[in-house]
Amino acid sequence: MSPARGGSRYGRYHGGDPLAPPVDVAEALDAIGEEVMAGYSPESALREVLRRGTNGQQGLDDLARRVAQRRRDLLRRHDLDGTMQEVRELLDRAVLAERSQLARDLDDEVEFAEMRLENLPSSTASAVSELADYQWRSSDARADYDKIKDLLGREMLDARFAGMKQALESATDSDRQAVTEMLSDLNDLLASHAAGQDTTEQFEQFMDKHGDYFPENPQNVDELIDALAARSAAAQRMLNSMTPEQREELMALSQQAFGSPELAQALAQLDATLQALRPGEDWSGSQEFDGGEGLGLGAGAGVMNELADLDELAEQLSQAYPGARMGDIDLDKLAHALGEDAAADARTLSELEKALRESGLLKRGTDGALRLSPRAIRRLGRALLRDVADRMSGRQGARDVRRAGAAGELSGATRAWEYGDTEPWDVTRTVTNAVVRTVGEGGDPRGGVRLEIGDVEVSETEARTQAAVALLVDTSFSMAMDGRWVPMKRTALALHTLVGTRFRGDHLALIGFGPHAQAMDIEELTALDPKWDKGTNLHHALLLAHRHFRKHPNAQPVLLVVTDGEPTSHLEPDGRVSFAYPPSPQTVAQTVRALDEVGRLGAQTTFFRLGEDPGLARFIDQLARRVDGRVQAPELEDLGVAVVDSYLGGRGGPSGFGDYGDLFGGRGFWVGD
Repeated sequence: MSPARGGSRYGRYHGGDPLAPPVDVAEALDAIGEEVMAGYSPESALREVLRRGTNGQQGLDDLARRVAQRRRDLLRRHDLDGTMQEVRELLDRAVLAERSQLARDLDDEVEFAEMRLENLPSSTASAVSELADYQWRSSDARADYDKIKDLLGREMLDARFAGMKQALESATDSDRQAVTEMLSDLNDLLASHAAGQDTTEQFEQFMDKHGDYFPENPQNVDELIDALAARSAAAQRMLNSMTPEQREELMALSQQAFGSPELAQALAQLDATLQALRPGEDWSGSQEFDGGEGLGLGAGAGVMNELADLDELAEQLSQAYPGARMGDIDLDKLAHALGEDAAADARTLSELEKALRESGLLKRGTDGALRLSPRAIRRLGRALLRDVADRMSGRQGARDVRRAGAAGELSGATRAWEYGDTEPWDVTRTVTNAVVRTVGEGGDPRGGVRLEIGDVEVSETEARTQAAVALLVDTSFSMAMDGRWVPMKRTALALHTLVGTRFRGDHLALIGFGPHAQAMDIEELTALDPKWDKGTNLHHALLLAHRHFRKHPNAQPVLLVVTDGEPTSHLEPDGRVSFAYPPSPQTVAQTVRALDEVGRLGAQTTFFRLGEDPGLARFIDQLARRVDGRVQAPELEDLGVAVVDSYLGGRGGPSGFGDYGDLFGGRGFWVGD
């Protein structure tokens, strides 16, 4: 039933699998988070997820691999001698048929004709030219020879106008004249355009007259030039790919196209004009074909165009150029090259990228680089902190439970519940109050008691001490080189999440130190890439920590230092960084002096030593003794646990992995949004 009569028309669905699930932003974000924690920037992590694909979809790498295979197949299957092979076959047939006819003839001119055929040049082009004035006796031979001229004309046109070889297969003289007229009008139109004239009306007249030759249906002269230049450049690249001998033969043969040199001259003029109008096309490239399937000029230009499309797709799929976006991928070309399924997968990846960028989970920084948004940071931080909590509580996989009364430490006293209280109930006192009230009202508690709001008592808490915390993390290249970059980032993010959700009155400073030190927000730290810079400037980091503690004089200072190397840099009074390896006495002295200044503020200090270097161990031990601090040498997977434990102990909470009880134990650990 046709649509005009109210029915429906069904066709193939071109959007991939219609039953496939929608893009999973949460799954993609988790994957990006894993890559970020593995040391990738968010930009690189997003590209990595798109390269691998998600949820069973092909990624960019798979699509690029298929594009490369398609390109190799084209080069391995074809060679560029197709037109010459056809010409040779037609010439051999014509000569054979003519010789057969001469063998049957008995006149005096037979011997001369046989001599001409016997002494034809070995060059196909020269042989065709030699026979241009030959009087054929065999009608079959004459027909095959005329086919050579016809073939050359159709091939030369097909190289510039797709489909001409088939369209002119049974062309008459009037058809050939129409093509010649079209070429003349086209060259006039392009010459006027090149001269800067307004060709709008001339273009419309040209298309009205010759539009059937242009299935691309260009809407203006520029679109016409674009289509012609792409095809003409492909034909030129095909010629460039031939051997000099092949190219010379073909150029010589082109003069025989349609039996006159006018066609070759008109096409040469067209090529020159197009090259001048579109110099940005690839007119000088070439390819190496090593297959056995011959390509004619028209088919060769088509293959060259396809190779150019594949090269363009490969670049688009690489996403390696500045400002690359999934929307850059030409889905029509991809579908033509690899099929609709490949285009559907690319479309899904594009939708995923768009969803991630519009979800608020990724954002652009002031420098243009992609960053994880605060919302994404919180999501990743909660996951990392849950892992730390599980390790500390010994209850892997425990269910998250909101813990009431998290604002202070239990004092042992209780009081009646008041509206707005969030402290935990004292169950014993609450039930006792209900029993006493029931007896006082003449009831029998053995039959059960009913709780009323007046029965409830809550456990009183004491306000916790406010802390100013400085986490100093080594960002020298050795941290990345020795596999410590990831645990360092995970630790910082877990601690940041703990302070931001459970101890919001504390003041946390994250300070990274490589050749110099800098205070960072958590977004900067999670996006930080390792750099090949020399220097471990603990001195500068301690100066920044000292400044942080001085800004919060009423808070308990807590200093946490994560490092895998002795200090090799310090800050000069004029702000310059001084580097020396092995550590110079001046660097050591400056570092010790800065640590003493922090110690005088009463900072509770813990060093987390990564690695087994004996020299580093001795140096860190000496630093810790100067400020009555502690040294821990945790395994990398336990670094986050060690830092969180030390933070809680340093701010007046319990110390030691087994002492947390209700904080991380039986009641679980809850991290809010």
